[in-house]
Amino acid sequence: MSFDHNDHYHGLLLRHLPENCRRALDVGCGTGSFARKLAARGIDVDALDPAGTAIGTARSLATDPAHAARIRWRRADITATALPSGTYDYISCLASIHHVPFDTVEKLREALSPGGVLVILGCYRESTPSDRLIGLAAVPVNAVCRVVTWIRERLGLKKDISRPSVTARPPMTLPEMAAGARVLLPGSTIRRLLFWRCLLVYRKPLPGRDGEGAGE
Repeated sequence: MSFDHNDHYHGLLLRHLPENCRRALDVGCGTGSFARKLAARGIDVDALDPAGTAIGTARSLATDPAHAARIRWRRADITATALPSGTYDYISCLASIHHVPFDTVEKLREALSPGGVLVILGCYRESTPSDRLIGLAAVPVNAVCRVVTWIRERLGLKKDISRPSVTARPPMTLPEMAAGARVLLPGSTIRRLLFWRCLLVYRKPLPGRDGEGAGE
């Protein structure tokens, strides 16, 4: 039953789109589910993933010509890819940052246009009683969502396809991510979500405005 934890939060991530967003970067795009949703909103998207099979599948699933024309699929490792400075109005990272050094966010920060938004749907290593309590609470909800997804698939109501949300063990705890964000993404916010995820949001200040420290 292919309930995808990352896809579940697409609506939440889209609520952080800045006004008049024209260009976006989707880091670790997988099979392109979120990139297609951005394109459907009239946004030009650079979609990157290091896996050639994922990029090939993403291209094959972009069946709407109008949307497909707005997406540039690239097989690329974000740590080895040069990004144009001050270019993107919106950058998304769905369960991908924990696969690379966290200071990669500095490169993403510099690629944002003034007022641009970076959203990271992150995976973190449980380290506190609160982490474990939320993780425990997610187990029965996850089971229900899997059953609902299975029913929708059988009824033909779920048509989008994305890669499974199986991930490597995250190296950082939530407090460690928050500490790193305070240094590299001043003014960002980070909070726990259900389904073993967290949300980090950073808005690049407009010229002449300073950010504030990240909080949990």
